Amino acid sequence: MNFPQETSRDRGDASDTSSLRISGISRLDYQTLSSHLFLKNYRQNGVPVIIKGLVNEPDWTLEYLSQQFGDREFLCRFYGAERKTLDKHQWDSIGSGIDAKPLPFSKYAELVRSGEARRQDIYLAKCPLKTTPLDRSTSLHQWGQKLGFEKAASDLNLWIGPGGHIESLHYDAFDGTLAQLHGRKHLALFPPSQLKNLYPFPLIKHLTQGLKLRSWFSQVDLDRPNFESFPKLKDALNDRIDVILHPGELLYIPSGWWHEVTALDDPLVCSVNRFWHVRPRRRSLLSESAWRTYFGIGLSIPYLLSQLAIAALKPNASQEIEKIRRMF
Repeated sequence: MNFPQETSRDRGDASDTSSLRISGISRLDYQTLSSHLFLKNYRQNGVPVIIKGLVNEPDWTLEYLSQQFGDREFLCRFYGAERKTLDKHQWDSIGSGIDAKPLPFSKYAELVRSGEARRQDIYLAKCPLKTTPLDRSTSLHQWGQKLGFEKAASDLNLWIGPGGHIESLHYDAFDGTLAQLHGRKHLALFPPSQLKNLYPFPLIKHLTQGLKLRSWFSQVDLDRPNFESFPKLKDALNDRIDVILHPGELLYIPSGWWHEVTALDDPLVCSVNRFWHVRPRRRSLLSESAWRTYFGIGLSIPYLLSQLAIAALKPNASQEIEKIRRMF
């Protein structure tokens, strides 16, 4: 898979943000970036930035993770080998709506080592670190405080997948921080201004499918662009920014910024993320992207309630209800 040349820049100062939206994303050393500068130059205006020197963790290799997790169970998403060959309009689920099954980490590690996880595109995604031994890592809990984040919107989430896995183009209603702990990830990013040019899935889908298909995911395929069906995509591509996130780096992804994430290395790539409430609040209140998300979730509630009622009647009710909870 070929990606455009990386456009992020290595810079030592955080004083000029005037061209970041156009020409790339800055890479800054944490020692040069106070929480005040981060708020003023990046968070206040919703500008992404890569920060080095903030994540101080050992290399989260497959062997290291196996030692830490053993047979602890995690919900893994089974995307399937054929998914990448299908047009997105043939998909019946996306993101957290993908069918998930519990696997002991030792079993998942076997699938990674054998190559089956890559062949079947099995992804250990958005799994809480809470109650695991690695949740005690002080480094992971301190980055938010050091950057001046006041209130987390989620726990720390673990993302582990084989090389080649793609998390489809989407945006989040919260601010996000993504820390790379093993392997590299490629990210294609677009500013919130490209909302309509990236053709999000229709809101009406939530009425019949709940959160299986989501209106904050794009219908376009960046690898196989269809300009006949999505003519405005050409305009969006003018604002595309491509970066490679390396181990030990943290990427700040502001609310509303579109991102498609591809795992680059074998046998696996590992990251941890956390979502944060948007500050200043005007960024969220004035965001069409955020309101679109909230409206979509509202439309999905009747369907979700019916699914919860069905799940409660099943023998493995707690497991089925957890699957639904993880969709949020």
